[in-house]
Amino acid sequence: MKRLTHNLNSAYFEAANRLRPSRARRRIVAYVESFDDVAFWRTILNDYEDDTRYFEIKLPSRTTLGKGKRQALMNLVNADQLGGAMIACVDADYDYLLQDTSQESYFINHSPYVIHTFVYAIENYQCWAPSLHRSVVSATLNDRPVLNYQEFLRSYSEIIWPLFVWNIWCYRHDRYSHFTMMDFCGFVSFRSINIHNPEESLAQLRRRVNQKMAWLQRRFPEAKKDYAPLRTSLQEQLGLTPETTYLYIQGHTLFENVVLPLLEPICAMLRKEREREIKSLAMHAKQRQCELSSYQHSVMPIDVVLKKSTDFRDAPQMEQVHAKIQSFLKTSSVTTPKSEETDTQHEIMN
Repeated sequence: MKRLTHNLNSAYFEAANRLRPSRARRRIVAYVESFDDVAFWRTILNDYEDDTRYFEIKLPSRTTLGKGKRQALMNLVNADQLGGAMIACVDADYDYLLQDTSQESYFINHSPYVIHTFVYAIENYQCWAPSLHRSVVSATLNDRPVLNYQEFLRSYSEIIWPLFVWNIWCYRHDRYSHFTMMDFCGFVSFRSINIHNPEESLAQLRRRVNQKMAWLQRRFPEAKKDYAPLRTSLQEQLGLTPETTYLYIQGHTLFENVVLPLLEPICAMLRKEREREIKSLAMHAKQRQCELSSYQHSVMPIDVVLKKSTDFRDAPQMEQVHAKIQSFLKTSSVTTPKSEETDTQHEIMN
């Protein structure tokens, strides 16, 4: 016999809410993809808690360590389980850009009970360009500007934009096996970045992009009539711009193969600079050792700082996330058909 917890759905939690005192806050369960997503969605959903409701963030499975959007959507929270008391909070991935060309994309874009990031993933928000300087300062306790991070990611985005449109075209027209997302990520990744001459790294990237685009144009001449309209629709209908392409590429690639290769050497340089300053100002060896030890215990790895950052709250794309949450709260019904309510309450009490 199956346990009741195996069949939890929105109606279950709605009925449970009704069994509480009338003034008790209504519980809304939000399923997320993995441990890493809990803090991110807590930061967002916290703004919508009040005297009438609160959110409880859960992982997709109590019995396995399975991760990912499919696990969150298709296992514990199947389409017929979502409702006014149960939602799914997931990464958009490419589903937002594919715009209903697959069943999963249609469900994610149209279900009122699925809140997605509207950029590729939470890592893209963690790498939001205007927040990078503050993250570097937090990681090094050194406020000296080394590089214009916003300008770097703007240039990076503009370079990869045409190839990114090609990748979306391949996925929308069932040609992705010839140019997969992983292929695209390989072309737009950096092994290392010379922080003293980042323009050279960008120039090498531009050459790789141009070579691949030339190959794609030869391989798919039929795309000539579709490419420009797709590019326009991505900009006008979905809000993408060439300057913000980095927010829509695979989050792991952006985090690990673009932003960290840029920030890690900068942080290492700034820490050494601060340590030299401490050594030069110390009055004696004991003071020098104490100050160095204090400083080294105060700084953090830049990847940890990025994952803890909440500056993404100011990103323009977050307005779409908030609009989706507000729409859910406004339109979702917390009432259940009488027969279903009676059956569910009977299960709860037994």
